[in-house]
Formats: sequence, structure tokens, C-alpha cells
Amino acid sequence: MKVLNLYAGVGGNRKHWKSCEVTAVESNEKIANVYQKLNPDDTVIIGDAHEYLRVNFRKFDFIWSSPPCQTHSKMNKATRHKNRRFPNMELYEEILFLTHFYEGEWVVENVAPYYAPLIPAKKIGRHLFWSSFDFKADDVKRPSNFINMANVAGKKALMEWLDIYYDKNIYYDGNHCPAQVLRNCVHPKLGLQIFEQLKKVA
Repeated sequence: MKVLNLYAGVGGNRKHWKSCEVTAVESNEKIANVYQKLNPDDTVIIGDAHEYLRVNFRKFDFIWSSPPCQTHSKMNKATRHKNRRFPNMELYEEILFLTHFYEGEWVVENVAPYYAPLIPAKKIGRHLFWSSFDFKADDVKRPSNFINMANVAGKKALMEWLDIYYDKNIYYDGNHCPAQVLRNCVHPKLGLQIFEQLKKVA
């Protein structure tokens, strides 16, 4: 099975997938390098996942996409900063694109937003899922004070929770939190539950 893993991060969702050929797309080189070390057999592309999807979607049997969640997150509304951001509509562009043009199976994941979702979705814990197939999955309980794990100790705790380990701290897009890239992960056990049910319909 040829799998496309978009906005791959460090590969939380992908960690336990077996018997598949994975191409991962991640825009941040530092994050992509960690993903590659954790998943040495995957093909890793550093680039624009949104555009890569548009050009290459026909090459894959299954597509998982986890577009950036920051502009949809409840934290985006709760922040005290005066500067406000439009929600990034590429999330919904990809859902519509996959629904109408892609013939394989797919999943799009994001956080539960501060607004009512514009397209109905399945909610599991803090995640929303849109997909071409129905599935049932149990949430993986987060560590207490999850959202405030913003230091090296938080990074260590999240690595233990995810069973994903790497040495260097990763900072990106002006973010100074060494745990942020880990908080962005779909837990590997949740990713596995969904993938196992995909194999039954694929």
C-alpha cells in the first residue's frame, strides 16, 4: 500500500503503521530530519504539503493529512495578543479536494476548533477527523497539564507518552517551546487504530 503522510511532523500518527510504503511531506527541515531518523525507510520530502497533494494525489492508495492547527485552535481565540489571524482554509480545501477528486481512502485530522466545524467531523478527544471511511477509535488519555508542557521537562514527558525520542530541541516559526512539535502529534496508538481499520476497507 502506497501511503502519503502530509504535514508529517515527527510522525506520531505513522509510528506503528506496518506493511506500507510511506512518503512523508514536511515543510520544516529540522522536523523532517527527525522524522527521517525515526522512520529511515520512508521517503521524506521537505516542501509544501498542500501543493504536493494537488500534484501527486493519484500516486497513492491512502492519504493522511494533518494541516497546521494553530489558526483553528481554541488557543487562537483565547490568546491575549491583539493581532488576530484568519483561519487557514487550506484545511477545508483539502477535505473538499479529497472528497471530490481522490478515488482512494483518506483521513484529514485537525484539532477541535473554536468554532462549529464547517464540515461535520468525527471527534475523538482533542482531534477532529474527516475521512472517506467510517472507523471507531478510542482516545489516548493525555498527561495532566498537557497544554502547558512548554519546557524541556515537558518535552521529556511527552516523548515518554508518545514513545518517540530524539535529542535536539526543535524550534520553528518563532516558537520557543521545545515540546510544541510533540504536542502537535496524533498519538501513535490512535494512528494505529485508524490505520488497522483502513486496511479492512482498502
